[in-house]
Amino acid sequence: MASAVLIEKLQKHYGSVEAVKDVSLQVEPGEIFGLLGPNGAGKTTTLRCLCTLATPDAGKLEVSGVSVLDNPKTARQLLGYVAQEVALDKVLTGRELLQLQAALYHLPRGTAKERIDQMLSLLGLADWADKKTGTYSGGLKKRLDLAAGLLHQPDVLVLDEPTVGLDIESRVAVWDFLRQLRSNGTTVLITSHYLEEVDALADRVAIIDKGVVIATGTPSELKDRVGGDRVTLRIREFTPPEEAETAKTMLKDLPFVQEVIINEAQGNSLNLVVDPQSEALITIQQALKEAGLPTFGISQARPSLDDVYLAATGKTLLDAELAAAGTRDPKAERKQNMR
Repeated sequence: MASAVLIEKLQKHYGSVEAVKDVSLQVEPGEIFGLLGPNGAGKTTTLRCLCTLATPDAGKLEVSGVSVLDNPKTARQLLGYVAQEVALDKVLTGRELLQLQAALYHLPRGTAKERIDQMLSLLGLADWADKKTGTYSGGLKKRLDLAAGLLHQPDVLVLDEPTVGLDIESRVAVWDFLRQLRSNGTTVLITSHYLEEVDALADRVAIIDKGVVIATGTPSELKDRVGGDRVTLRIREFTPPEEAETAKTMLKDLPFVQEVIINEAQGNSLNLVVDPQSEALITIQQALKEAGLPTFGISQARPSLDDVYLAATGKTLLDAELAAAGTRDPKAERKQNMR
């Protein structure tokens, strides 16, 4: 059986900006596959290339064995795409919008009516079906967008940040619906920078940083690769670099410490990977005290997907988000979105 999605050595430039450097991943039929990474990592560009909305500079793209580049029309019939920004005509009712979507996919009238009724029921939109979408809440708009993406019963549903801006109740409703789709055999490819969302939903995950896949596996596998518990240590609220280096040199020699990373973006805090059975916190504080160094704050926890990202890049996802926000060029982004 062909992979639901196959991407090999994808590259995409926008002028001098290298949006995607080298993305390769394989999504199997009937799984939820998560793309995790900060804004600007290349997630959306990867999806746009897969969904024929952007032309890659190099690489191979397939959906259910169909080449996206050689047979874009056939590939589009196999895909359902829900963009991050909801695009609904506010003067249409929910039902009218779905009828328009059905016509665009040339669905027979009887089939279209059956599927529209089914989608409205599944997504809890029946009571809102004949009201104008301009009156919908953000959560209702996202559900209607999902219904439109699923109306033609695609093999693969592609979702770009599907719960951004939604309240908790709406997010949970979307999560439950995606799990239901998976149980019915639909493949879901989802991008997110919400760690808990990917951890809760995805069967497998690819972490993307600066246009490159840096890790792939199940959430459990990725966290196990970190190798132990995570200890976050702040010597001072804003630790001088030389003190952080001194502490790193000292702490990495402790027998239970596997790795020490200095996180410059968070005031030169130290992130340690330690054996989970060790009495790490007590021993670390004693060692710091003997070295004449204070302890401003210290905590220990099981690894998370953020720890996976930290181990691979030396920064957390939040750090990467803030860095991207600080270097983002709004004019360049507008040009990119218009292409």
